Amino acid sequence: MQPTRMLLKRSVWKGPNIVPLPIVRPRYQGEKVPAVRTQARSATILPNFVGLRFEIHNGKDYESVLITENMVGHKLGEFSPCVIPTLLPNYPSFYIHAWPTSVSDFRVTEP
Repeated sequence: MQPTRMLLKRSVWKGPNIVPLPIVRPRYQGEKVPAVRTQARSATILPNFVGLRFEIHNGKDYESVLITENMVGHKLGEFSPCVIPTLLPNYPSFYIHAWPTSVSDFRVTEP
């Protein structure tokens, strides 16, 4: 075992998850290139992907993502969230407005 491998994480020494994608480069300046559609959310973004447009599947539909320099080394799935967070459950408005909002609402007044 090499000493450098002990210092690295397990997933790093395995190498990037490279998926063969059908990448089409523009032949001349200003040519429109179709987006690359993929379901491989675990694929690592490589430096030769910079400037390309990917359509990444999020489980329901494809989201368009333009690859920049800052995205190199990350996974494709990081830029297409597949779960939409819910902020609050749908309580009836009566429960929200009837809930005590200050300490004085908890005090019991004697008759």
